[in-house]
Amino acid sequence: MTASSLSFGLAVLFVIVGMAMGIGMAASQDHSIMPAHAHLNLLGWVSLFLFGIYYERRPRLDTSRLALIQVSLWSIGTVVLTIAVAAIHLGYTAADPIAAVASLIVLGAMLLFAYFVFRPGASVAAGPAARMTPAE
Repeated sequence: MTASSLSFGLAVLFVIVGMAMGIGMAASQDHSIMPAHAHLNLLGWVSLFLFGIYYERRPRLDTSRLALIQVSLWSIGTVVLTIAVAAIHLGYTAADPIAAVASLIVLGAMLLFAYFVFRPGASVAAGPAARMTPAE
């Protein structure tokens, strides 16, 4: 499994759950978990999909174990953070420390991704560019 395929697969699962949350809020007319819904869509759908594109363009990095760890940490942090944010907005203030720890996990995963983006080296080099040939 590559980091890009894991990112894309999880992104699709997260957006399905995020859409179901949105539909559930609309049907019930209770929008109290909207912040959790927003976190899930931004962190789970948008960010993971962008990670997938980045990794897919860097084949060496895409197959690295460290990239898989980054995607896994991000995903675990996103799930825990989403649940904790929902709990907080439903009145369970005991979830505050859980949200804090999950936020730090997501931050750590982003710092690891930043390392991939900013480190020099061949493993970060982009893959071959698509070549276009004129039609005859």
